[in-house]
Order: sequence, then structure tokens, then C-alpha cells
Amino acid sequence: MFDKSFWDKFDERRKKWHETADQMPQKTRPKFFTISGDDVDILYGPDSYDASKSLENIGLPGEFPYTRGVHHTMYRGRMWTMRLFSGMGTPRQTNQRYKYLLKEGQNGLSVAFDLPTLMGYDSDHERSKGEIGKCGVAVDSLVDMETIFDGIDLGKISTSMTINAPASILLAMYIAVGEKQGVPSEKLTGTLQNDILKEYIAQKEWIFPPEPSIRLITDLMAFCSDHVPKWNTISISGYHIREAGATAAQELAFTLADGFTYVESAIAAGQDVDVFAPRLSHFFNAHQDFFEEIAKYRAARRIWAKRMRYKYKAKNEKSWLLRFHTQTAGCSLTAQQPENNLMRTAFEALSGVLGGTQSLHTNSMDETLALPSDKAALLALRTQQIIMNETGVVNTIDPLAGSYFIESLTDKIEADAEAYFDEIDKRGGVLRCIEEGYLQREIAKSAYNYQREIERKERIIVGVNDYVMEEDIDIPTLRIDEAEANEQLATLKKVREDRDNDKVARTLDDLTACAKGDGNTLKAILDCVRVYATEGEIVDALRPVFGEYTEPPMF
Repeated sequence: MFDKSFWDKFDERRKKWHETADQMPQKTRPKFFTISGDDVDILYGPDSYDASKSLENIGLPGEFPYTRGVHHTMYRGRMWTMRLFSGMGTPRQTNQRYKYLLKEGQNGLSVAFDLPTLMGYDSDHERSKGEIGKCGVAVDSLVDMETIFDGIDLGKISTSMTINAPASILLAMYIAVGEKQGVPSEKLTGTLQNDILKEYIAQKEWIFPPEPSIRLITDLMAFCSDHVPKWNTISISGYHIREAGATAAQELAFTLADGFTYVESAIAAGQDVDVFAPRLSHFFNAHQDFFEEIAKYRAARRIWAKRMRYKYKAKNEKSWLLRFHTQTAGCSLTAQQPENNLMRTAFEALSGVLGGTQSLHTNSMDETLALPSDKAALLALRTQQIIMNETGVVNTIDPLAGSYFIESLTDKIEADAEAYFDEIDKRGGVLRCIEEGYLQREIAKSAYNYQREIERKERIIVGVNDYVMEEDIDIPTLRIDEAEANEQLATLKKVREDRDNDKVARTLDDLTACAKGDGNTLKAILDCVRVYATEGEIVDALRPVFGEYTEPPMF
């Protein structure tokens, strides 16, 4: 790309610059490094990455390997979806929040479920006590899903559901609501998280062991290929891996390794890669290191495209596209000086946009204290709207492409991820690494190192280990009280009284038989949902066949 005379001149000028710079004071901090702990050079130049491979590695938007974006016109053709993660208390309360956000300009929904729902327990289970509606909305039966989307046309809205172990059950409920609204499953659009592998690695919300859990996922993928073709069947999620303490490279590597495991599982189940792969999506964390995050997204697209094309032999270009949702980093928010979280979230959201995200959630400033209040959620939405309409960053595609620093970071994160892929393969694959605790230990080490940096004040967190203030936190927060829990319990009791319990019993028996055989479990679950079997009852019908997972001790 550059001739010898250019490099001779460049080397001479760089040498002189360093001679001057070395004499200048550098006292602002002892170390300069990324949030992942990698040293950052004082200066980057044309020698920082292999510019001769620019066309091959960077290319153009909408063209392989999609480093610069998955669409030719990106945000000039279509803006990202603004999708605030919302859900609290009862389905009635959540429905009210959704209508409020849609009125204020949100254009996609994202459902947060409470802990009992995430773990497959009904609200009247003994383990649900004290947790009903506390970290999301409680969903026990189809009645609850009908209430959540009352007055919201599923044919006109895209919905994301953050649910994993019981994901098939919640998708079945959504499909059944569509049927009741007169919206055929072929027209439903949205995304299901449905990423059980990252649960074993990081978030720890599982029910069944890995192998039957993956069967539920591949059954769901097959069903959706035939009946819900516009639905993203898995949101392969690095978010929770990063929240657990992973570095950017670990988030990227472990997330994509999980994704490749799902691809291989579906192929082994007899599915055509070019049928299911276009409906896979990804979910990444937007952390505080602005440039590292942008590089991470760009590297992710490049890695995924190459693997899908060359290793898995996908021929459909849509199979090569890594489309992703971004959520700003919850672990970066502080209870101290919580208004500062508005700025943290804005910078993180901006990195997601500059990295080419397809949809975006912005955290609310009060989320370290409680579920978001109406005002905090509105400010989070307004953050996206200001980025979209006032900053000018959407005017051109991938504006940082060609930056010596960005391209160097992109190449480094890609190389670090590839090194992890090699190590995972040597250890026998993702499932084996989970069993041995390798992935969990790698994250734990990174989390420990990060915390030590904060404690030694090598890394400054404003309001936490520097710029500390004596303050009284005076922010109105949302509280879920026992009245909401009692309302949910009353609804569940009425469902059990009003439904045809003989039909419920028959469909649950059919589901158990399906799990023992080789039928499609999602189809059987949908039959259960339609007659108002509860989530807990459906999980209990699968437990005798699939068993329960207990994590082995990790050292």
C-alpha cells in the first residue's frame, strides 16, 4: 500500500517524534491500558496494522467479511431498533410500561422476566416466595402473556425475550398470543435469547443438563424454520459473560464459541445451515472502554463471517452475517453518584452505534438501586434518540474505519479470540470446557484482576475510588410490594380453577412421551400452553426425562 520512500520518511519522522516525546512529562497516570488490561501504545501509525490487507480484512459495508457493517447503507437505510429491557411486577404493570415507552418513541419491546420465571417455577412454588415480579415480570401461564401484550399488535411490533432454560415455553406462549390476536406465526418477528451455554458459563440460571437443553434449542430452531421463519431463534449472548468479569476478547471468544457449538449441534440434528443460520443473532455488552468496544464488534463480524463461510460451508450470504443487539454495561453503573450513570450509558451506547449494532438497550441511571422508574427509563430512551438525531454519527458508515488505533485493536481482539478458539478445541470443545470449569476460571481470573486494579487505584471509577462525595441518594425508585405478588398468585389460582384440567394432564403426558422419543418438543409444549398449562407444570413434565443440572465444584 505504501512504497519504500514513504516508509523511509515515516521511520525518520517517527524517530524524531519519539526523541521529543521521550523528553516530555508523562505523569497523568502510572499506566495506560484498556479495560481488559492490555497496554496501549502512546502512538499508532500506518505500521500498526497490515494496511496491505485493507480490502480483504476491512472491505466495504454490506460485503464480506462485513467488518464495516452487515448492511450496505447501515443507518442511512434503517436506524437501529430502540429496545429498552423492561418488565416488572405483574403482567398488568408491564403492559402499562410498554404502552408508555411505545408512546414515547420506542420501536421494539424487550421482556425482562422475574427470577422464578427464569428458573422454571410458578409463582406459587415455595422457591418463588419473595421474588415474584422483583427483577422482571412474573409469567406463569398464557393468561399472563395475553395481559402483557393486551392492546399491542404482535403483527406490528418486534419483541425480544430474555429467557433461556425455559425459552421454548415462553416462545410457545408468544405464538399462542399471536394466534388469539389473529396474527399467524409466519408474521411474528423478534428474538429469543435461548442461549443456555452462557448460563453454565456465567449467569447460572439453568434447569436441565447441557445435552437435553441443546435438544430443546435445536427442536426450537427446526420448528421456527418451518413455522416462525422471521424469528431469531437464539441471541448468542456475550453480555452476561462480560458482566461476570470477562475481558472484551473473552466475551467475544466465548460467545462465538457458544454460537459455533449451536451451529454444529443443529447440523448434527440434520438441519440445513443455510436455513437456520440466517435466524441466529448475537447480544454483546457495551462496556466503558470506548475504542476497545468498537473494535470488538468489528472483529466479531469478521470472525463469524469467515467461520460460517469456510468452516461450516454456508452458501447463503445471510448465513455469514453477524447481526447483534447491544446493551450498555450494567456492571459499570454505580450506586454512588447515580446521575453519573447517565453519562456512562451515553458513551457506551455511542460505542455500540459506532460499532454497527442492529438494536440497542440503554440502561437506566437507577438500576443499581431498583428496577427503573418511569423517568429513568425515559431518560435512557432519550439518550438513544439524542445519539440518533443530534450527534451526526449516523451520517456515514463506520466513520472510524482506517483509524490506525481502531484497526490495530480490531486485529488484536480477533487474534486473541482465535487463540481462545484453539485452546477450547484442544480441550475438547465448549461442553467439555464447561464441565472442567476452564471458561469459568478464565472469567474469574479476569474479574479478580479488574477488582485489584480498582483497589490499587490503577483504575479510577468516579465516585467509587476517587472523586468521592458525602451524599444522600435522593432518587425516586420503583418498588414492587406484596400487593403485586398477591395479585399474581390470585391470577394463577383462577387459571387453575377455570381451565380444563383433564386436557392439561393429557398434553403434559404427551410432552413427557415426546421428550422420551424424538418428536419436536416445541410442538408438544405449544399444545400444553394452548390449554393453559403453567410454566412450572411443563418444566415438571420434562424433569423426569431430562433430569436437573448441578454444577460441579470449581477450583
